[in-house]
Amino acid sequence: MSDFSCKVHPALGGDTLVVESGGAIQILTGGKFLNNAGTQAAALVPPAATAAALTSYGYTQTQADAIVTWIRAADAALKAAGITA
Repeated sequence: MSDFSCKVHPALGGDTLVVESGGAIQILTGGKFLNNAGTQAAALVPPAATAAALTSYGYTQTQADAIVTWIRAADAALKAAGITA
């Protein structure tokens, strides 16, 4: 008799989904992560890039500010969806 162990399974009590080492959750087309309210986070549109490169990092200050704003919005959306704390 062989041992069988699922890498993705509900925890004892069923209130948490456990993903063991080597396991994965794949969201197929049409699938969603939903927050407690049952709503999906809005799509985040990354800032537009232009050819201007004035800082040592290769971005204008306006572009850098837009990137920081986008990262903060992405972080807020992930927190609102319960994906990060």
